[in-house]
Amino acid sequence: MAGINIKQLAEALNLSTSTISRAFRNNSGIKQVTKDLILAKAKELNYQPNHYASSLRDQKSKTIAIIVPELANNYFSQAIHGIEKVAKGHGYNILIYATEDDFEKEVDVITHLHNGRAEGIIISVSGEAVNHNYLHEFGAKRLPMVQFDRVYEDIDTPKIITDDYESSFKATEHLIDKGCKRIAFLVVQNDLSIGKVRERGYVDALKKHGIAVDESLVINCSNSYEENDPIIKHALQNLHIDGIFASVERLAFATYYACYDLNINIPRDLKIISFSSLEIAPLLNPSLTTVTQPAVEIGSLAAKLLFDILNGKGEQKEAKNKVVLASKIIYRTSTN
Repeated sequence: MAGINIKQLAEALNLSTSTISRAFRNNSGIKQVTKDLILAKAKELNYQPNHYASSLRDQKSKTIAIIVPELANNYFSQAIHGIEKVAKGHGYNILIYATEDDFEKEVDVITHLHNGRAEGIIISVSGEAVNHNYLHEFGAKRLPMVQFDRVYEDIDTPKIITDDYESSFKATEHLIDKGCKRIAFLVVQNDLSIGKVRERGYVDALKKHGIAVDESLVINCSNSYEENDPIIKHALQNLHIDGIFASVERLAFATYYACYDLNINIPRDLKIISFSSLEIAPLLNPSLTTVTQPAVEIGSLAAKLLFDILNGKGEQKEAKNKVVLASKIIYRTSTN
């Protein structure tokens, strides 16, 4: 059945609209029996309160925005889950935006959010390779912001990242310990700092073990499976690779598909490790060895830092407040 508005609900209960509104805001000045009566009638008549409209009257949107490069990546999905749980605990709603690694879209979204649609922003950025000083142009009017995973180092906000260098070093070293000599590093957008840091961990691990660094084994891929498939197949057929370290999970999947098409056996012919928060990694055939970031914890912490700022317990300019969380390697069949 179609819902009703607050005026119709008030008339049905012979109460004022302000009483209805206070009940949904859990105002302590209304008796519990009255609140229960209002909530029961609202459920019966399918009334949905317009929190956004009421919050505008209070000059607060009671909303925070989450901006991520993509939604298909399980890491970002889990981080959003962590953010949402904290936001809900503060009585806030969330808006989710995916930039698809398009810097101009990021600029448009953040500019739009400064119209009062949100009170704060949690972001994993997309435009490290370009000038992003647009954030400074908002001046004192800039919304409180927390960055996570992919960050702008020169923008003063709290930042939540993981130990990408150490994790990448250990991931590469694991492949070496398993006997791999020709290890490829698959990366998307190696102009981003996170890709550079992971590549540096890979390179340093090779050097530590006396393995020559072959630049042809650092393979630049894209976000498109159709584009990655021929790139990875060419590498597997021509570069004598016996190990692959994938910097993102989609590249591990693309490698699995390529190996299936080329009749390459994992892990006998090729060992694979990948950054991934995929919950079904143990169910893949073979199960995938992963560098797993604490995505939910990262999202929760980012949200807590943002609400500290919104509630006056923290400062916006806390660039020195960079929190580094540890990832962990989960060993499975793909590297046995």
